Amino acid sequence: MAISDWPLSERPREKLLAQGAQSLSDAELLAIFLRTGTAGSSALDLARGLLTEFGNVRGILEAGQEAFCAQRGMGASKFAQLQAALELTQRHMLQTLQRTDCLTSSALTRTYIRARMRSYTREVFLCLFLDNQHRVIAQEELFYGTIDGSMVHPREVVRRCLHHNAAALIFAHNHPSGVAEPSQADISITRRLKNALALIDIRTLDHLVVGDGEVTSLAERGLL
Repeated sequence: MAISDWPLSERPREKLLAQGAQSLSDAELLAIFLRTGTAGSSALDLARGLLTEFGNVRGILEAGQEAFCAQRGMGASKFAQLQAALELTQRHMLQTLQRTDCLTSSALTRTYIRARMRSYTREVFLCLFLDNQHRVIAQEELFYGTIDGSMVHPREVVRRCLHHNAAALIFAHNHPSGVAEPSQADISITRRLKNALALIDIRTLDHLVVGDGEVTSLAERGLL
């Protein structure tokens, strides 16, 4: 039976409008995103199939194009829509940070960093450039590969700080292993960067290490 033939109170879209998005199951939310089903399968059936194949919502959102498009009823168009929805979510969080003190909104900062970086398959070193009220001016991914003293160049970080007229920075990088424990190399490069930036009166507020579902703060560990 098509969703349009269901009672109004059971249709995902009508349920969302009446009760709010939080009242819907993962499958119901996905069904609204998918919009239409295929011959013999409703959008909700397809959504349940995706959850079965990929395990959960996160698995679907992080699936590659080939794997996603191989599923029944999926294709390049729906994959593109999904990636656009993800990017809109990340931009919404970033724009909120641009109006907010990152230190007093540390939970939002961590949520944004985790959402942006946790699925990367290689190490990426990200800088959040902040104004003197700790609001985000800009963000840039500056270095790729193994994050150690040979890869992260303080002079490049200083150059980008001056370009953005930043007053403070928050660094972040991911551990593709999924373990968010800072290494000795992480601690060492953070201190090198902090010392270099201090020469031009730019404050280093934190360095966040992103693992699989968790973020570790070097500032909270007393390692800056």
